[in-house]
Amino acid sequence: MAADGQCSLPASWRPVTLTHVEYPTGDLSGRLLAYLSLSPVFVIVGFVTLIIFKRELHTQAHRGPAAHTSSWQISFLGGLALNEGVNWLIKHVIQEPRPCGGPHMAVGTKYGMPSSHSQFMWFFSVYSFLFLYLRMHQTNNARFLDLLWRHVLSLGLLTAAFLVSYSRVYLLYHTWSQVLYGGIAGSLMAVAWFAFTQEVLTPLFPRIAAWPISEFFLIRDTSLIPNVLWFEYTVTRAEARNRQRKLGTKLQ
Repeated sequence: MAADGQCSLPASWRPVTLTHVEYPTGDLSGRLLAYLSLSPVFVIVGFVTLIIFKRELHTQAHRGPAAHTSSWQISFLGGLALNEGVNWLIKHVIQEPRPCGGPHMAVGTKYGMPSSHSQFMWFFSVYSFLFLYLRMHQTNNARFLDLLWRHVLSLGLLTAAFLVSYSRVYLLYHTWSQVLYGGIAGSLMAVAWFAFTQEVLTPLFPRIAAWPISEFFLIRDTSLIPNVLWFEYTVTRAEARNRQRKLGTKLQ
């Protein structure tokens, strides 16, 4: 540590605005909403972690929420990145300022139309909603619990999108119109990206997975496997038993 009187400070300091959220002192609701408004960061971290461990382009699974965790991966993350780029472009074209003269100094941009948090969360929620009801394989004899968790998950995603949008208004980062148009933009982007993924990208996934660079990074496509979780479980169990038998034979 530097001794007293020996500190050499730069002329100005800038915070990392990615996770910097301010709320009124002593306001418990504001504090909870501030943490909730960090949801996009949690989503991105979850995506990156999932991609590192699963390397999925896209998948089509069914029967239970655990079987679908590998579906929100590379193609979904690409859509989120495109959505953020569109938001940045719209903000700098419209150039509408934030409310109340911009009380928060530590923000990524001084423009507020449309809200990037709102657009991000509504893209995430609407795309997930479409995936759950349109892409996931459904059977006529689907069990009640299988359908129930799908409805509950969809409701939870839409609720989270609304609460994040509300938090941006409550904390004076955006106006209602800014989060409204952000939600509309995110929803439209989600529908467009979902259609593009299903009609254009999905037929190309097997070819992309066969590229040398995809094989080098172990990127795979399991869109034709109906239940990835069960498939991985049975294959791993069979391989473990096979290796155990071989090991037992060598020891005899």
